[in-house]
Amino acid sequence: MNSKGNILAIGAHPDDIELLCGGTLAKYSKLGHKVYMYHACYGDKGGLDKKSEEIINERREEANNSAKVINAVSFVGDFRDGEVTINLENRLLLIDVIRQCDPTVIFTHSPYDYHTDHLNTSKLVFEASYMVNLPKLKTSHKATKILPRLFYFDTISGVGFNPVEYVDITDVIDLKIKMMMQHKSQILFIKKYHNVDLLEMIKINGKYRGFQCNAEYAEGFVECIAWPRKTAKRILP
Repeated sequence: MNSKGNILAIGAHPDDIELLCGGTLAKYSKLGHKVYMYHACYGDKGGLDKKSEEIINERREEANNSAKVINAVSFVGDFRDGEVTINLENRLLLIDVIRQCDPTVIFTHSPYDYHTDHLNTSKLVFEASYMVNLPKLKTSHKATKILPRLFYFDTISGVGFNPVEYVDITDVIDLKIKMMMQHKSQILFIKKYHNVDLLEMIKINGKYRGFQCNAEYAEGFVECIAWPRKTAKRILP
């Protein structure tokens, strides 16, 4: 990919993006692209012993610190955890988010993920991304000039996901881990709640996807093949 553009990753919760496509975003940033990371939810239920507002503030700071690792921009939506729903209001919200970033590429959750917030975020992004360049559809930001390419990133631990395209992240695996390390509250929460080490998960998943494509570490993707988004030109780094 030679020309520079804006890259947008849309995840349901703070830390989803880092886990599932952080390496690819790091590569885009190193190549000179502007990277945006949008978290639809506050992350308010990602804790056990704190009040929701305290969790929200903590996770916002963690997401900002993570984005800074790769000189990206992090911003958050208006949903509480478990409350992402598919309706016209939320579709328009996502249209405006995409227009604000004016991306050439969007990454989001697989439509076959395990979490309702992930599934509904994926659906909303699919619906919204097709309409962002319609000038007669009015939102706070003006219509984009192009339809962005849409890619679905991996699921947690790769369950039910069969990549079609891969990105070799061997040279940025340390950056991906550093991004995830900023989410200190979630590393502790997931270890306590699910008995899962997120940093180990990153390495294992990266190794497994790398094995599939003859790289040391990789991330896998499936492009949304829907007219007229697709072109013959490879756009992944």
